[in-house]
Amino acid sequence: MVAAGGAGREPDEAAHRAAAAEAGPRQTWTALPWLVRTAVVWSACLVVIAAGLYLLARITLLVTPLAIALAATFFLAALLDPVQLALRRLRLPASLAALLTVLLLLGILGGLGVLVWNLTANQFSELGDELQQGLGRTRDFITSTLPVTDQQLDGLIDQLRKAATEQEVDPVASARTVTEVFGSALLALVLLFFLLKDGRAMWHWTLRRMTGPNREVAAEAGRVGWRTLGSYTRGTMLIAAIDAIGIGLALVLLGVPLAFPLALITFIGGFVPIIGATVAGAVAVLVALAANGPTTALLTLAAVIAVQQIEGNLLEPLVMKRQVRLHPVVILLAVTAGTLIAGIAGAFVAVPIAAVAWRVIDSVLRQRQAAAAPRPAPAAPEEPPATANPAPG
Repeated sequence: MVAAGGAGREPDEAAHRAAAAEAGPRQTWTALPWLVRTAVVWSACLVVIAAGLYLLARITLLVTPLAIALAATFFLAALLDPVQLALRRLRLPASLAALLTVLLLLGILGGLGVLVWNLTANQFSELGDELQQGLGRTRDFITSTLPVTDQQLDGLIDQLRKAATEQEVDPVASARTVTEVFGSALLALVLLFFLLKDGRAMWHWTLRRMTGPNREVAAEAGRVGWRTLGSYTRGTMLIAAIDAIGIGLALVLLGVPLAFPLALITFIGGFVPIIGATVAGAVAVLVALAANGPTTALLTLAAVIAVQQIEGNLLEPLVMKRQVRLHPVVILLAVTAGTLIAGIAGAFVAVPIAAVAWRVIDSVLRQRQAAAAPRPAPAAPEEPPATANPAPG
């Protein structure tokens, strides 16, 4: 009897120990304060997200020319899509409309290059003398206003010149970089033609492969993302053009050499929010300082600040739609991350990618919330009012 009772208790004790072992981690987890549990969960989520982003960045680095070409293709396609649609309304075939749109882009870029060369080729011969005189005036201004002697300034200039001359240039790496840039540009043009020609057909083909509610979610997210990219691209181009015109006119009025190339640099820098405009303005101020002296440089700085303030406080709220605008902190983080991953090209495409990603995520979340919300019960039909029997005539 005792043996039988002991044998009966052994399974119970084993089950009890197993239940205690299973309940141990649960009891430990529930015993932790809610703040610690929340921190653990969020930390695990951040680790997973960081690992995914790191893996994506590593893959992007391996195929950097392809990634840059794809980003440039979508950027240009969103910019030129209205032109292609206007040509299609003229009853042109899709292939011809796409080809004319790409040729228009190449014509504009080639025309700008020829115009810049014609306007600045004559200034390069005089620029050397102007820079020497401007550097002399700048040197006198620095030594007269700052506690810096001529010997200290000469030593600093010699150190900078020595550091610049000691930089070794690898011809193989330079040739590879030029080849990658040329290949990426050619690939972007070819992809741009096919995206303008068959982009909508490819998107509809992708949607037809989806079933259920995912099709509607993907369709709406695609429409929102494409509208956001187009609005951002065209708005940024308009704002950059206005900045370039304003700063270029100021440079012409102040007599700063190479005003048109500096305006073109300002236009290109406008596609990198905050940082691009700052760098372009600094280049213009440095050229004015070296060529015409401190007074012109201060006037150039005032003109750059005035144009940027008008652009940031008046033009951007009017041109850029509210759903396209991002917080400055998000812009700075996106530009920094893009620069670290892909250099200058990454800085150009980081902000539009962030804007499109945010709008797509927001669209998906809104649709899922709308689908999960309880629908109101249909109202019961109202009974017609009772009418009195007509009195017999």
